[in-house]
Amino acid sequence: MASMNEKDYYAILGVEKDASTDEIRRAFQKKARKLHPDVNKAPDAEEKFKEVSEAYAVLSDESKRKRYDAMRSGGFPGYGGPQSPYGSAGGYGGQDPFGDWGGSPFGWGFPFGGGYSTRGRERTKSRSYNPKVGADVVYELNLDDKQAKEGCRRGVTYQRFVSCGTCGGKGSVEHDHAETCPTCGGSGRIGVDLGILFGMGVMEMECPECEGTGKVVVDPCPTCGGSGRNLSASEVVIEVPANSHDGDEVRIKGMGNAGTNGKEAGDFVCRVGVESERLNQRQAAGFYTVGFILPFAILFAFAGNPVLWILIGVGLLAGLFNMFRDGFIASKRWWRNGLASGINGFSNGIFVAFILLMFMSCSTLGSAGYRG
Repeated sequence: MASMNEKDYYAILGVEKDASTDEIRRAFQKKARKLHPDVNKAPDAEEKFKEVSEAYAVLSDESKRKRYDAMRSGGFPGYGGPQSPYGSAGGYGGQDPFGDWGGSPFGWGFPFGGGYSTRGRERTKSRSYNPKVGADVVYELNLDDKQAKEGCRRGVTYQRFVSCGTCGGKGSVEHDHAETCPTCGGSGRIGVDLGILFGMGVMEMECPECEGTGKVVVDPCPTCGGSGRNLSASEVVIEVPANSHDGDEVRIKGMGNAGTNGKEAGDFVCRVGVESERLNQRQAAGFYTVGFILPFAILFAFAGNPVLWILIGVGLLAGLFNMFRDGFIASKRWWRNGLASGINGFSNGIFVAFILLMFMSCSTLGSAGYRG
């Protein structure tokens, strides 16, 4: 979510920066009537309606508008104006540096044969005071059977957020504590008077300055922009123990992303992958199919209906074919993974079979009552 100083509210409403309050109100009315979800059924209409409502809530209030203009022009510490080489947020051109990779800091490619991801999406820089524990950095390391059995040692270079050295991770150089957000008064919400639109009342939305926390950094650090952390390269040595298996994890405390505003860092998590122990999609589907059909085989064991048994038999054969089509693997972990997939299918099969049994019982009782 973009922070307050990253949005051009004037452009959103389509007005000039010196527009009067009446011009802003008329522009909002025009856009809001077109975008209101009750009128516009486009998928993004509701989001755009909220955006123009947020712009109107700020620009229609004289004090909020002055604060917004000051932040956009660089009048507040820690915010880069148009002259800043890093954009309006003091870094990355106002964009999430991980946005193109779904939250992963490894989109540039590293020659280590593994894949990367982070738990939870990183926030863009803003004045919001929102202490949160840093996300884990997850690194997937694929090993062959020999490496998994004997263990191995790997060095990894990766990108992560680290605590800002200028402010010590607090987000502010001069102040140790946050202050109440002046835009929302600490409530974390702002109201938008929609009385001028369809006769509606006041709509509440998240405060764009504190992003719903009710607190803001007093003087945002010029280095980190107030978040208390910066993107940096780090190195770690992974010790994979002997006799590791597919799905095992090696966790290194504190080597994940640093938390915001002084909170502790997440962990670096190495997930071990062993190809010979891993089910492919077809094998997993085969185990699931066999597990799913077993409850029906038990349910209709004494039904004496050959058509039902033919259907059950065909389903079981199809499942078994998929299980072993790519070869028979004797690994205990492979069988354990297959059993887990089969149990999942069995539990779902029991639920469907129970519903079917209840339906058949109700149909039988209904027919008996009608005949009586």
